[in-house]
Amino acid sequence: MKRKEFIKSGTIAAAGLPALITSVGSVSDDRITPKKINMISDEFELNEITIGELQKKMEEGKYTSETITKLYLQRIDDFDRNGPAVNSVIELNPDALQTAKELDAERKKGKIRGPLHGIPVLIKDNIDTADKMMTTAGSLAMTGNKPAEDAFIVRKLREAGAVLLGKTNLSEWANFRSGRSCSGWSSRGGQTKNPYILDHNPCGSSSGSGAAVAANFCAAAVGTETDGSVTCPASVNGIVGIKPTVGLLSRSGIIPISVTQDTAGPMARTVADAAVLLSVLTGTDPDDIITKVSEGRAVSDYTEFLDKKGLKGKRIGVEKKKYENQFMFRLFQKSLNTLKEQGAEIVEIEYLDKINELGDAEFEVMKYEFKYGIDKYLSDNNSPVKSLKELIKFNSDNEDRVMPTFRQELLEECVGKAGLDSVEYLTALEKSHKGSQKIIDDVMQENKLDAIAGFTMGPACSTDTIYGDRWGDVYLTAPAAMSGYPHITVPAGMVFDLPVGISFFSGAYKEGELIRIAYSFEQAEKKRVKPEFKRSFLP
Repeated sequence: MKRKEFIKSGTIAAAGLPALITSVGSVSDDRITPKKINMISDEFELNEITIGELQKKMEEGKYTSETITKLYLQRIDDFDRNGPAVNSVIELNPDALQTAKELDAERKKGKIRGPLHGIPVLIKDNIDTADKMMTTAGSLAMTGNKPAEDAFIVRKLREAGAVLLGKTNLSEWANFRSGRSCSGWSSRGGQTKNPYILDHNPCGSSSGSGAAVAANFCAAAVGTETDGSVTCPASVNGIVGIKPTVGLLSRSGIIPISVTQDTAGPMARTVADAAVLLSVLTGTDPDDIITKVSEGRAVSDYTEFLDKKGLKGKRIGVEKKKYENQFMFRLFQKSLNTLKEQGAEIVEIEYLDKINELGDAEFEVMKYEFKYGIDKYLSDNNSPVKSLKELIKFNSDNEDRVMPTFRQELLEECVGKAGLDSVEYLTALEKSHKGSQKIIDDVMQENKLDAIAGFTMGPACSTDTIYGDRWGDVYLTAPAAMSGYPHITVPAGMVFDLPVGISFFSGAYKEGELIRIAYSFEQAEKKRVKPEFKRSFLP
């Protein structure tokens, strides 16, 4: 499948690439507002509250972790299960309240584990937890899979004092099942909605994590990305998402796609909260050898980089090609002006065409690595199916429930692949991974850049379970994904009453500098908008 077809089909490992929307509405500043939309009243006392504010209220005795946890659980019942029925949470943790009570008891004794102590978070349903919750990747074939051990990053969350509220829905198998998939849909969890306009797509594959954070169902969430799965849902749901350098966070205990590109990442409403979450997730894990490479490169506290003047003197590269849509173009010019006003120098560069030429190689790498990784995961865990072949058979035997609209042709393509020592795989890996690194390294060195910027995605496309996702030409997930480099997206504004995020990415282990840049932009623009759960563009 050619890269352009691959992208438009929605199969980029978990990445939603939404099409530009052409609904007719009125124009006001950088917002395109539909004339008639039914909205839902939303009064919630924890709306838009930050991790720091929650900690302060617990310190003052205004809230306890138990109270906060109860409020979020009620919020999920009111708005995720009922009301607008966003459907972002696939399973609640029956131990959440008990955990919160235990953390409150620790606080009373003067023990505070850190900034996440007593803070409710959600995690994606492809991350192992050794508790009463399942880990299914959204697949009915995985029903009953209760891992014997926590994923490494889950252990880090528990050690930091986070309250695991539950697990979020996702695009089934991290959107690596079919070329005609609908992002945010899984056979176990159903369809997640975009909380801004409910008949629009939340993007994938960390759809539930993105929608839940945007809708104020938790303080923050963890997603996973192979190519766009954190950054796309963050962008179209109006939140901050960080895709770290591959290897900064352990992948052990996470259902895999690509050992070369997979990583977990924090998703939050502010850069500061995302930095807090990133700080506790890092660590060297003997079960994920790539984290050994990151040893000594992680920062214990990424909030140290929260600098309002972080853009001063920075050189930011932007692709020379302009956005064709007038509203996207206008909003981007506004964003560039903000970067300049904050002291950054904008440098026009050309690199995206070269990156996009590597797309076929990236796809081949994913297919080889998925077969290797998923067979190992299934054989090592308590899942009902023990191999990719058994998974394909289960889906075929239960196609009315598992494949009501789109099929599993990607799984079928993967099952016939050879091992990771094959010439075809090694050639594709060299081209995709090393090639993308060279392109980015060269353009950054030649232009003395601190980061490269551009819009992460266009606004969310409509959800279409029959024909699948319809992506446009605005996306910036591949460069950082293929190279394994860090990437952060921050709200930049609204188009057609839907969020658009701006991306910043750089070289390996530059998370701190990207947080500095993103925080400076965020504080200057403050473009995070609380969703209104609008029913539709249509009157």
